[in-house]
Amino acid sequence: MSAVRPFAGLRIAVLGLGRAGLPAARRLREWGAAVTAWDDGEAARAVAGDLPLGQPESFDLLMISPGIPHRGPRAHPLALRAAAIGAPVLCDVEFLFRAVRAAGSRARFVGITGTNGKSTTTALLDHLGRAAGLAVATGGNLGPPALDMPVLGDEGVYILEMSSYSAERLDRTRFDIGALLNLSPDHLDRHGDMAGYAAAKARVLLGNQVSVMGMDDAATRAVAPGGRRVPVSGRAPQPGGVWAEGAILRDDAGVIADLSGALALPGVHNAQNAAAAAALAFALGIDRATVGAALLTYPGLPHRQENVGSVGGVTFLNDSKATNADSAAYALACHDRLVWIAGGVPKAGGIEPLAAFFPRVAEALLIGQAAEEFAATLAAHGVPHRVLGTLEAAVPAALDAARRTGAGAVLLSPACASFDQFRSFEARGDSFRALVAALSNREAEAA
Repeated sequence: MSAVRPFAGLRIAVLGLGRAGLPAARRLREWGAAVTAWDDGEAARAVAGDLPLGQPESFDLLMISPGIPHRGPRAHPLALRAAAIGAPVLCDVEFLFRAVRAAGSRARFVGITGTNGKSTTTALLDHLGRAAGLAVATGGNLGPPALDMPVLGDEGVYILEMSSYSAERLDRTRFDIGALLNLSPDHLDRHGDMAGYAAAKARVLLGNQVSVMGMDDAATRAVAPGGRRVPVSGRAPQPGGVWAEGAILRDDAGVIADLSGALALPGVHNAQNAAAAAALAFALGIDRATVGAALLTYPGLPHRQENVGSVGGVTFLNDSKATNADSAAYALACHDRLVWIAGGVPKAGGIEPLAAFFPRVAEALLIGQAAEEFAATLAAHGVPHRVLGTLEAAVPAALDAARRTGAGAVLLSPACASFDQFRSFEARGDSFRALVAALSNREAEAA
């Protein structure tokens, strides 16, 4: 690939020098582009090294880090400049796709999106692909950013988790196989409404040979897929697809796996994730025996109902990835009696959609900006709760609450974004893990 310069002669502006932007700027320059980079934060600009910094008046293409809007009243000035001069605004996956095809490689691209479950499904497909001996590169919204990934040959497979932010900035990219797992209200401030959000997600399905479609919600069922449609479900038969009947994962040919042995895949939502990963694996040509065996050895992901330890017989679960109510519902459904830590930057609708799960909550401990709003909702439903403000206060209080109420688990499933107190949901989960470890040490010393 070193001899291939797919962007030679192009002027590319890169906005945002964080996790995705900085490696993208450097890689695009290696691939022949004249790169100018910018970030509104001084700390980010300080790590730019020898990259030219600035907001150019003229450029051919603009790559913006996913979290920076390029439309609407909050659009960045550089995005407004791109619109004025007719320069396409693209994501890093678009540049990867163009570079791989320019190198003459026919490596396959798999795109996975949905409101919830896309990280687990992406990681699970990576696990299945490696078990089958495929040359896979996995990343995007999960793992390495796209332009930190290697250029694969014809036998390679890219497995890419796609956020709506990235999907809306695709142009020529056509995934060989795509998956849309589910749709529920999220990021509506960015996309305007559910129609705009769904349209952004559906771009992953344009021109596919195979589209794996979640059937467990009406919004996804209404989306027209590209290519051959393969339905999947965590709860109902799907002729022509893959589904779970209780713990049994199956398709038209019979049983694929008994998911009761897959300890990292609890609940109906993970049954759908497993069904989607199996359908994607079959589309890649992986055999049934390999898929069935590898599902049972999947180790799970951090921040997705991750068991971070037990203190005095109480299990602490890190579900920091639950940044909206729909995602938190999946975790709440897995437990009969628990202490719930929730809060952060609230999403539209708050936690009212979770009312069916409130009888499972022995006590709720509330943090962040959403605490007072959530407290009002819980009070209206008669759920015991306290506003504690910070995670540091909530963790030891949760242990006391579990002991007092007899709950066997403490679940951090915030149903909120993290940005009021943490830079990311990963940072929030890491803090929770560290606080639980410190609490465990204190309890051991006091024993």
